[in-house]
Order: sequence, then structure tokens, then C-alpha cells
Amino acid sequence: MKILVINTGSSSIKYQLFEMEDHTVLAGGMVERIGEASSKITYKVYGENPQKTESNEVITDHKTGLLRVVSLLVDEKLGVIKDKSEVGAIGHRVVHGGEEFVKPAVIDDTVIKAIERNIPLAPLHNPSNIVGITVSREIFPNAKQVAVFDTAFHHTMPEKAYRYALPSDLYERYKIRRYGFHGTSHQFVSEAAASLLNRKLKDLNLITIHLGNGGSITAVKSGASIDTSMGMTPLEGLVMGTRSGDIDPAIPAFLTRNSEATIEDVDRMLNTRSGLKGICGKNDMREILAAADRGDKTSKLAVEMFCYRVKKYIGAYMAVLGRVDSLVFTAGIGEHSAEIRERICEDLEQIGIILDIDKNREKIQGNRELHSARSQVKILLIPTNEELKIALETHLLVSNDNI
Repeated sequence: MKILVINTGSSSIKYQLFEMEDHTVLAGGMVERIGEASSKITYKVYGENPQKTESNEVITDHKTGLLRVVSLLVDEKLGVIKDKSEVGAIGHRVVHGGEEFVKPAVIDDTVIKAIERNIPLAPLHNPSNIVGITVSREIFPNAKQVAVFDTAFHHTMPEKAYRYALPSDLYERYKIRRYGFHGTSHQFVSEAAASLLNRKLKDLNLITIHLGNGGSITAVKSGASIDTSMGMTPLEGLVMGTRSGDIDPAIPAFLTRNSEATIEDVDRMLNTRSGLKGICGKNDMREILAAADRGDKTSKLAVEMFCYRVKKYIGAYMAVLGRVDSLVFTAGIGEHSAEIRERICEDLEQIGIILDIDKNREKIQGNRELHSARSQVKILLIPTNEELKIALETHLLVSNDNI
């Protein structure tokens, strides 16, 4: 079976087509700047004869964008399928499933209405995800459609971890609680860690560390998420590219009282002009590290704050878990920045975490171990693959034994 995985943003479509017989990626890419004067389409063919094409076109809406993707997939020269009917199922990344979705779901009208009900919890993401679903159902009427939720992996958090210390009626009326995000990534690398360590996942306690432009860290006990750094929204937790992470909750009220900022202004500031960007004016960690090496003080501070916050969460989750078998680094920064990994693990020897500096600096692709032989806690680097995990979950759900 061939499965198309789609991640729809407000002005973009990210896609990958998988052959599930061997879990290989046939083609993938992105449609960007949908609805603008000029849109960009990237299309990559994988396998023995890889190819990449880029073009600038006018893509007025998501339906036009997805139709353009289909035309590339079936193109006589660049295509990897003969007809769109070869796509047996489509897996959609949906950011927020609220309390209604604790696992992936085959999409029907009832599921779409439930995703719509959760729009207040993810007003920037769920509407775009619904657009992607609606357009896909129209273009691929015979393909099974599956929603895979970022929040689902964290549904195992106990109430003491997911509740906020607010009046109970706010939870009961508005479902104000911690949900967590990046669940597909945390689940994927947890399962990969068990495979790498040749252990059963149910026997492992892990701390999975997803560090990209968005970042989160999760305490995984016996294969289940029991706490995670993101909360009701992706704003809580670590210092991120443009998000503040944890702050004193009185700050927004202070700013609205003592400046001309509205609550909407403060919300945008916390999400788009804070984090690394707020500290030093940049949110690309590669640029920040280079600037710090040149002596830029604000860039140096940004790196220090970023690593310090991760280190604090590691300590907290070690206390929560009691026994930790492994730290797992993943996502763009976690996978590619040896310096950030070193800074995070620095001075953690007293709690059994000892990085092997030489292993950490090796330029090797794929899953690998980074810990010293003296380390009580194993340290792993595992590239995440959320798209593959979505494809696997979709395939499992639409297979004949499960529908």
C-alpha cells in the first residue's frame, strides 16, 4: 500500500508518499506561501535516481496546491505513481485532539466536527489541518483518511501532571489543562530507543528531548508519557526559537497594565518574538552559535539560557521517573548540534549522565550511542521521523484487520 502523509499549515502543505511494503519514501516536498503573489513548490524523488525540482507558481488555495502535488506525483518524467488511485490512504498530522482523541482516528464527519470543537485550544493549527483534510477527501474520494494527533501520546499523563492549580470549574467548563505536543516524535524515538538498546519499551524509563525551532522534553515511563514540558499550548516549557517557554504568568497582565500592549499583542510577542529571537534577535541556532563564537554577548546568553532550561527539565524528570535508562536527543538542534548536547550534559556526572565527547562529535548518520562507558544513564541520538510514524499509524488503522 502507498500512503500519502500530509501536514497542512495556514499557507503551506508538507507531504511525503510512502511505500508501506518496505517503509521507503518515494517522493516528498512542500508547497509554501499559498495564497500569496508567488508560491514555491519543492518536489523530491527518492530512491536509486534521486531528483529535486523547485518552481515558483501562483497557488491560490490549498486545493490548487494539493492538485499540483498530485500532478507531480503522476508526472510522466518525475512521477512515482501512474494514477492517484494508487494512494490507498492519507495520514494527516492534526495538532490538537483535546481530550477526545487518545489515539489516531479514521476520519469521518463526526471526527471532523470533534477536531473543529478543539479549535479554541489550537486556533492557529486545527483550522489549517481541517482544510487539508477537507481538500484531501475531495481529491482522493476513495482513499481512507486518518488523523494522527500531536497530543495523543501524552494522554497517559496522570491528573496530577496535566492539571493546572486553577479553579476546577475552568477545567470542567473549558478543558484548561496540559496536553503536550510533539507526541508523534516522542513516541517514535521512544520506540527506536528500545530497538537500539535491544530492550522492551515497557521495561524502559526515558527522557526524550525534541529540540528544534519548537522544543519539548518528555518523561516516558514504561513506554508511556507521564509528563511533558509543553502545556495547554506549545508555548509552555523550554526556551524555543521564537516562543518564550516558561514565564511568570503575571507578566502578560503587567504588560497590559503598564504599556500600550493589548493581550493580543502580548500573545503574539510570546509566540513569535520571544525565545532565542527575543534574546539575541536570531532564532537559527547555527547562526547563534557562530555569533557567540565571535563574542556576541546576547547570542552567548541565548545559548546559555536554552541549555540551562533543558538541563532543569532533565533534573526534574529524573526525580519524577526515579530511574532513567536513557536520554534521547532528537529533532534539528538535538540531532545536529554536538555543542548544544555537550552544554546540556555538562556537569551532570553527579546524577549519572556522562557524555563521550569524541562519540558526540563524530559525523555519523542514523541512530547511535553517545554516552561514556562510565555513564549510568545511556545517551542516544535518534533522528525523528514523524512522517513515517504517521504513515505507520495510518497503515495499522486502515489494514483489513482494523476497520
